[in-house]
Amino acid sequence: MHPFLILCFISLCVSQKLIVPMDFHQTDHLKAYGIAYSFIGKEYKIEWVLNYRGGAFIFPDQPEIRQRLVLKGVSFEALSGQDYVSIRETVEQENMEVIELQKAPKIAVYTPKDKLPWDDAVTLALTYAEVTYDKIYDEEILNGHLSKYDWLHLHHEDFTGQYGKFYANYRNAQWYIETQFKSEERARKLGFTKVSEEKKAVARTIKAYVDKGGFMFAMCSATDALDIALAAEKTDIAEHMFDGDGIAPDYQQKLDFTKTFAFTDFNLLTNPYQYEYSTIDVPPSHQPRIRDAETDYFSLFDFSAKYDPIPTMLTQSHVKTVKGFMGQTTMFRKEHIKSHVTVLGQIEESNEIKYIYGQSGKGFFAFYGGHDPEDYTHAVGDPPTDLSLHKNSPGYRLILNNILFPAAKKKKLKT
Repeated sequence: MHPFLILCFISLCVSQKLIVPMDFHQTDHLKAYGIAYSFIGKEYKIEWVLNYRGGAFIFPDQPEIRQRLVLKGVSFEALSGQDYVSIRETVEQENMEVIELQKAPKIAVYTPKDKLPWDDAVTLALTYAEVTYDKIYDEEILNGHLSKYDWLHLHHEDFTGQYGKFYANYRNAQWYIETQFKSEERARKLGFTKVSEEKKAVARTIKAYVDKGGFMFAMCSATDALDIALAAEKTDIAEHMFDGDGIAPDYQQKLDFTKTFAFTDFNLLTNPYQYEYSTIDVPPSHQPRIRDAETDYFSLFDFSAKYDPIPTMLTQSHVKTVKGFMGQTTMFRKEHIKSHVTVLGQIEESNEIKYIYGQSGKGFFAFYGGHDPEDYTHAVGDPPTDLSLHKNSPGYRLILNNILFPAAKKKKLKT
């Protein structure tokens, strides 16, 4: 039977549905993700229509779903059976795909228990969207708790044991002194003589988690610091004020780039007074190039929804150019990105890459440069962003795309 005739037959049987558009007609994009997440895995079939109306969601028309959408201020429209068939026909003909969301991923956010003088864009997004998550840190990771989770987030974390390289400006600040003390105490309790070695062990455990099939998303300094710690497994790259002894004289030659997720052939910057880890970051944090926030944008690439569903999912948005934003790690130099890694977003006609994704073993990772998509030059001590003022933020949408990727029907994700 012709596919269209099959769809027409289906329209006679299908019940009413609701579509949550994710184009410019949506009143609250971020809450829409949370509602989709909340109904995944229940008795309802939730569909994500890639490249259709900004990556729309389709729900069954049920009272509790309608009530939730109205309560949270999320725009939706009723679909008849024929409307649904027409959408499916459009999807068949265009660069679109329907992804069924089957299992809500169990989410862990890697963050210390103690409050630090910066916030985390992902926890802000998850909290605003009302997506549940657990906070875990080194103790839980090294004690095997990662196996409980499908999705792990890392943000503004230093896996090199150099305390974020804040030494020059903040070594006398109370929060810095307390962070170093508690980090050293934690390392000893976990059986390590140095924080730098404990953090390397955490990095290796995260790598093993992804290789076994986990999904890991990182932002800001967690992106390059993680790969640096993996590459420096067999050498010392931390100066004496960080770990009590000096760096190895041949540390650069001992870096093993086969261990890393995304980056290769980078040079380390080990000066403790220099606010930068390596040559991966662009512009370098110790020599910031502040652009005009009104003209700083990066572009999202187009992918084939039917043949490349993963990068298509990760780049769903209602715009193709997204406002840039800075961080300790703002963007990545193209020449340091491994050939198997897919670039999702970059500044046009530039070697400055903002957003990447790749596969490691049986799992996947995505790295997103910058600290806060709605605070261009977010600094230590700045207040958290109020997402109720940024309900339609494309930059925050890219974060939330990542939490739905592990929920997708697996047969659609063959690579």
